[in-house]
Amino acid sequence: MDIGRVSVVDVMELPLLNDLYQFTMAYGYWRSGRHREAAEFELFFREAPFNGCFTLFCGLEETLRFLLDFRFSSADLEYLASVLPPSVDRRFFDYLETVDASEVTLAAFPEGSVVFPREPLMKVRGPLLVVQLLETTLLCLVNYASLVATNAARFRLVAGPDKRLLEMGLRRAQGPDGGLSASKYCYIGGFDCTSNVLAGRRFGIPVAGTVAHSYVASFTSTDEVQDQALQPASGQEGGVDFLSLSQSWLAKVCHLLQIPPQSTNPGELAAFVSYAIAFPLNFLVVVDTYSVMMSGIPNFCAVALALQDLGYTAVGVRLDSGDLARQSVEIRRIFKLCGERFEAPCFGTLSIAVSNNISEKSLKLLTREENKIDVIGVGTHLVTCTLQPSLGCVYKLVQVNNQPRIKISEDQEKSTIPGSKAVYRLYNCSGEHLPATHPCWFSVCTGLLLTTHYWTS
Repeated sequence: MDIGRVSVVDVMELPLLNDLYQFTMAYGYWRSGRHREAAEFELFFREAPFNGCFTLFCGLEETLRFLLDFRFSSADLEYLASVLPPSVDRRFFDYLETVDASEVTLAAFPEGSVVFPREPLMKVRGPLLVVQLLETTLLCLVNYASLVATNAARFRLVAGPDKRLLEMGLRRAQGPDGGLSASKYCYIGGFDCTSNVLAGRRFGIPVAGTVAHSYVASFTSTDEVQDQALQPASGQEGGVDFLSLSQSWLAKVCHLLQIPPQSTNPGELAAFVSYAIAFPLNFLVVVDTYSVMMSGIPNFCAVALALQDLGYTAVGVRLDSGDLARQSVEIRRIFKLCGERFEAPCFGTLSIAVSNNISEKSLKLLTREENKIDVIGVGTHLVTCTLQPSLGCVYKLVQVNNQPRIKISEDQEKSTIPGSKAVYRLYNCSGEHLPATHPCWFSVCTGLLLTTHYWTS
């Protein structure tokens, strides 16, 4: 079956990205002559995610683009007619061909705003049929975007302002569209960069990445470094035998660290030398393919010192296993020792990056310990939102023809507050925000139940 080729971004612009029951309701409105009645829906969530107290509102940009492009093609309507009951009046599809979102007004918080439960993140006004058809798509665009941005913000709060955070979850994301969304909204949530190259291109997010264990493990001997020459940074003609230079430095580093030279892995050294020749300005490698202290760090230091001899400055190392905090402290001590003994100022600026299936919980434990970590890479627990896979935003009708509408449910928390609402922020005399459970909110909420307010954002 040929299903065509639709990019993950284009598919979010199609009006058929919807649930079938939205179209059955739309037909019911049209059939009863109510499709043009003025209606208002509110999009909100009932509880903050991750047992927290706030959410970052995201998805507005995609929502606006979706509304601007909202219209049905002939092919859309032909397919829709094939899945709706044959009793549906064909004039309904003729009407849908004229439908767009030009009469829809949207009021919302700015992208990335801190929001709280039961606040209307979006107020959507327009013809009843149209704003009903928007429900599923708007929820799809806002739910995951806000959830992953909030998750990223929580990681940032735990890490603190000084450590760089790298989002690297593409390979674990829920499909390519989830991977792109995660990269974008983790950046909004406070991450510094992403490993996702396509996200970098599409959204202008800084991209970062170095070398994986497979590259290091692919070398077994220094004989596999076929091109051993590296030209000095000064541009001096003629390359230097960089492998021999690195080997001579390795002997000195092992002596300093009191490590037998034979304990270092020659294949790892070959990999580091090869990578340094390829990227002399961006030399950052993973050092735990074998033994961090007995091989990875000595080999790295040797290559970094060789680079310095030729006028280059190494960037740093990455750890992907073991006790990350303890190892970072020991590595920083070795860097300081090498810098002082070999008069190598570049060792004072070397970066230590870590990864290893980091979650919010493990990051809290990590930051409580003494550590010398500069960069933290987070993947699975960030983009999949392991602690809570869904934000649970809902889209509820609050008024039709300026008359309030309410949903009364057997489950009290699912009951809605009728009527159009305004959003207030209450602060005490110290400038602290008061939570919605504070008694001062009672008079405000009472007013919301009885009065139609203008939206403020």
